Amino acid sequence: MDSDRADTIAAISTPPGRGGVAVVRVSGPDAFAVGAKVSGRKIDASLAGRFFHARFVREGKTLDDGLVLVFAAPKSYTGEDAVEFHTHGGTIASRRVLEAALACGARIARRGEFTERAFLNGKLDLTEAEAVIDLIDAKTDRSADEALSRLGGAGRRDFEKLYEAAIGVSSDLEFALDVSEDDLPGNFFFGVTDRLSGLVADIGRLMSTVREGRILREGALVVLAGEPNAGKSSLMNALLRDNRAIVSDVAGTTRDSIEEWLDIDGWPVRLTDTAGLRKSSDAIEAEGVRRSESLIGKANIVVMLSETGKFPSIDHTNTIFVRSKSDLLADAGGHAGNGSRKSPLFVSSKTGAGLAELRTAIVSLLEEISEKDKDAGEADISLEQMKVLLQASEEITNAIGAFATHDLLLMANHIRKAAETVGRLVGKTYTDDLLDSIFSRFCVGK
Repeated sequence: MDSDRADTIAAISTPPGRGGVAVVRVSGPDAFAVGAKVSGRKIDASLAGRFFHARFVREGKTLDDGLVLVFAAPKSYTGEDAVEFHTHGGTIASRRVLEAALACGARIARRGEFTERAFLNGKLDLTEAEAVIDLIDAKTDRSADEALSRLGGAGRRDFEKLYEAAIGVSSDLEFALDVSEDDLPGNFFFGVTDRLSGLVADIGRLMSTVREGRILREGALVVLAGEPNAGKSSLMNALLRDNRAIVSDVAGTTRDSIEEWLDIDGWPVRLTDTAGLRKSSDAIEAEGVRRSESLIGKANIVVMLSETGKFPSIDHTNTIFVRSKSDLLADAGGHAGNGSRKSPLFVSSKTGAGLAELRTAIVSLLEEISEKDKDAGEADISLEQMKVLLQASEEITNAIGAFATHDLLLMANHIRKAAETVGRLVGKTYTDDLLDSIFSRFCVGK
């Protein structure tokens, strides 16, 4: 790890393909020296924050001409000296400039290594580092806003409070190990266990916020369900404004699920068309039905369709009922509906009637799910952060269990581990496995 950090790294930071500009990024202790050799210009900290024009060369041969941007440590993304070469777009110019940087002593960066160095150099904590990849992967404005909020520090204070509280208990237990138990206050153990119980409750509150963050990062799973020929594929096409699913009057056309991304008022939605729900002797169709039922169980929202108004029975809290093909119903025009079983929404994929109301119902339900899960907290934690919190909670619970025997040493060991675990969330402690699990999600050059 330490030897890797002493290297100077380089990579192309812009996507491959045709474009106006490409960026080659160099960071590390020899970034200025590499930049000087490639640009033919002396580079030092006095040029920090400034662009200058240069011809990029290798062994006397001009590779391209463009702009050079200089950053001096610690005021750079990585916290190190860094140089960016802004070349012409396309693949050739940037590749040749990158090769020149590598020939001058840099090595190719690993996935996410620039952001990893920012984390290791204290420019970002774990919450902010994960927010970077979530911002890059954001599919809607709402997802991007949530990632930017965490990148700006939202949620960090919750983790810092947990860490400070865990360190406080750990310090008290370490002190207790150095004195006679007779010198401890009579309520010492009860006081410690009360504080530990409070930590477990705080961790539980933070973990309850995972769902909205997960929805914004991974998309809300909205499953279109119903009997065969209920209009699920037509509705999917109408919502997507694209002929994505095959539509046929023949019942049972859809044998497997079809998933597409959809932005509904800023909510990223994984809209999924499924096989019709019915008993079938056809092995392939029966497997499709089984998969449909499995998806319904995992869904954030189920949109249950029926042409007749007789809906299949399912056990799902967040269900919107839809009378499909309303253009064929003589009495559909007078029914607004609220999406309940008794008052379903009337929707026509052919004319578009009711589509706006269905979108509104989906958004309202997503907001309701979000509010239920947020409770008192503002942080939307990631699954990786939840794993860390679960480990800390387990250590604290084990410490509480040690209270029965008044085993101070065992309690202290568990709380020390809990504090170290929570410390990962605020950059106080980390493991190589943790870094790999996070930064391997990044692309090369970020």
